Amino acid sequence: MASAFTRDTVRRLGGAVGRYVRSAPGTFIWLAILFVTTIVAHRVGAHDLTDILRSRSTNLRHLMHDPVPSLVRSALWIDGDGWFLYAIAYATIHATVERWLGTARWLLVVVVAHVGATYISQSVLLWAIDTGRAPQSSINVIDIGVSYGLAGVAGILVYRLARRWRAPYLVGLVALALTPVVWPLFSGGHPTFTDIGHLCAVLIGLGSYPLVRLGMREPSVRVELPPVSPHIVERVDAPLPPVSPHIVERVAESDLAADPLVAALPHLRPVAAVRVRVTTLAASASRVSRVRRA
Repeated sequence: MASAFTRDTVRRLGGAVGRYVRSAPGTFIWLAILFVTTIVAHRVGAHDLTDILRSRSTNLRHLMHDPVPSLVRSALWIDGDGWFLYAIAYATIHATVERWLGTARWLLVVVVAHVGATYISQSVLLWAIDTGRAPQSSINVIDIGVSYGLAGVAGILVYRLARRWRAPYLVGLVALALTPVVWPLFSGGHPTFTDIGHLCAVLIGLGSYPLVRLGMREPSVRVELPPVSPHIVERVDAPLPPVSPHIVERVAESDLAADPLVAALPHLRPVAAVRVRVTTLAASASRVSRVRRA
C-alpha cells in the first residue's frame, strides 16, 4: 500500500510539474539551453572558456560589427556556476510573467530589457573610455548573461502582484538595483557598467506597463432579462373582439378616408393596425350618432 501511495504521489507531482512547464514553454526552453551551455562551459578549459565567452560577448567591438548575433549569443550563456539559482529565478519570475502575459509579450519584455540595457551600459562604458575613466582594452570586455532580461521581467512583475504587496516589492527591487550604482559614488569609487545595466533593465521593465494592457479586453456586461409570463404572451396574441357590422354600416366611407390614422394603417404592424382601425371606427360611429341626435 505504501508503494502504491508513493507511486500515485509521484505521478500526481510529475503531472503538476509537466503542466507548469507546458504553461511557460519559452522560459523552460531557454533554461534548458542554459543548462547545455553550462555543461559545455564546465567541460572546456579555462582559457578556451574565456575565448568562447569573449566571442559571444556584447562588448563594444561586437556591437559595432555584428550586433544582432552577439545579442542573441550572449543571452545563451551564463558566467559561473549559478545555473541552479537561475533555475529558481526562471521558475518563479520568468514563468509567472510568461503565464500571465503570454509567450509573445513576455519575450518582448525580455528582448527590450536585454537590448536596451546592453546598449545603455555599453554607451556608458564608451563614454568612460573616451574620458580616460576606463582603459582602451574595455572595448573587448566580456559581457554575457541573462541578468538584464531577468531584471526587466522582475520589473514588470510588480503589476501582477496584489496591491498590498506591490509597494514592498517595488521598494525592494529598486533598492536592490540602485544600491550598487549609488553606493560607490559615496565611497570614492564608480559603478560598473553591469550595475548600470541592471538598473536600466529594471526601469525598462517598470516602464513596460502598456504591454500589460495590450490585448486585454474590457469585460462584457450581459444583462439577463426576467422571463416573460406566458399569461402576458397569451393576452398579447389573443384575437381582438369582433366589431359589430351595424357600426361599420353606419360609418360613411368619407369619414374613414378623412381620418389621418386610417391612411397610416398600411405602415403599422398588423396587431396595431387592427387596434387603430377599431378605435377609428368607434370614434366615427360616435360622431355619426351625435349628428343624428342633433
